[in-house]
Amino acid sequence: MGEFTIKMPDVGEGVAEAELVEWMVKIGDPVREDMMVAAVMTDKATVEIPTPVSGTVVWLGGEVGDTIAVKAPLIRIATDSVGESSPPPEAAVLPTPEPQQTETDEQPRTQQGFAPPPAPARQPSPEFDKPLAAPSVRLLARENGIDLRLLRGTGPAGRILREDVEQFLARGTDPAPAVSGLAKKTAREEIKLTGLRRRIAEKMVVSTSRIPHITYVEEVDVTALEELRAKMNAERRTDQPKLTLLPFLMRAMVKAVVEQPDVNATFDDDAGMLTRFGAVHIGIATQTAAGLAVPVVKHAEARGIWDCASEMNRLADATRAGTATRDELTGSTITISSLGALGGIVSTPVINHPEVAIVGVNKIATRPVWDGAQFVPRKMMNLSSSFDHRIVDGWNAATFVQRLRVLMETPALIFIEG
Repeated sequence: MGEFTIKMPDVGEGVAEAELVEWMVKIGDPVREDMMVAAVMTDKATVEIPTPVSGTVVWLGGEVGDTIAVKAPLIRIATDSVGESSPPPEAAVLPTPEPQQTETDEQPRTQQGFAPPPAPARQPSPEFDKPLAAPSVRLLARENGIDLRLLRGTGPAGRILREDVEQFLARGTDPAPAVSGLAKKTAREEIKLTGLRRRIAEKMVVSTSRIPHITYVEEVDVTALEELRAKMNAERRTDQPKLTLLPFLMRAMVKAVVEQPDVNATFDDDAGMLTRFGAVHIGIATQTAAGLAVPVVKHAEARGIWDCASEMNRLADATRAGTATRDELTGSTITISSLGALGGIVSTPVINHPEVAIVGVNKIATRPVWDGAQFVPRKMMNLSSSFDHRIVDGWNAATFVQRLRVLMETPALIFIEG
């Protein structure tokens, strides 16, 4: 009998360390060959690590949330096989599950700086709603006759952990007795930020602590644009995507940054260097089950309305499925933040560092507008946009947003070349 050491694998792309986001075993647990024992996360992917040997866990190399260097010892297993291993990362890369959402026809539900609340325990969902869990957890549930769809996962992206199954077993499958009348609630839950949620938190700290934000809000009458959008959707080909408002906004941004090039830029704080870009790479803040991600529509200046829509949809699907590449999630020069039907009246979007501008989209609502003689119903929407005040003065911010307003209120201008 000896000890087998599994080391943190080299996950590639120059990554020197990864965050430990889940232990699937604890000290004293028996393990079988090829059983998943841990999950680690880099900037873009979660990787499950299997054990190549059978035996008993005798040592764990950290706690959930710890950052562990590549090739550092991760776990030790007492086994008849001795040696050490660094399993290949491609063995099990976890996709981020796509959240089940109800969308309006106005805008896809994308957002900046917003995370959905934890989901409560639920009734079994349809067959396609497959719970996210490690093979070892699925086996434990199967051996005990538990439907994982009944459990609420407490792991990253709502993953069901071994502890979730064990707690479910401990309290039994009978529902808790109903409490009648008013009662005090004394429960308290402390949740350590790990994985993507911790990376989002760190990103927000950098953006808000290093960038002096100025937010400018303007009302936009999108009645004509919505009429045009409805007509284009009614006449679209079967191979064309359904248009939302965002592709029109993307094309308007392409035109507006020509007159205000400082907003389509990044700022290197340390070097004091502003970099303007001819290319317009638009980040689309997108909510996934694991948290906020920003896929990037590259070269929007070279794309028409339909192409912008197709690429935006493709990237959103890939991001929510966890298959978007590093290149598809980096390199934006300006970002759009939209809460879709939840957009509210005003928002204060946080700039995606090191960019210097972000355009926030609020919800569309029909409101009475005075036309000089009477009140008429118009479809109105606010743009809430934030700028890095070190680079963009208030006048320039206002000029940029006013140009967007004119383009969106007269959508024919969006299609005029030059």
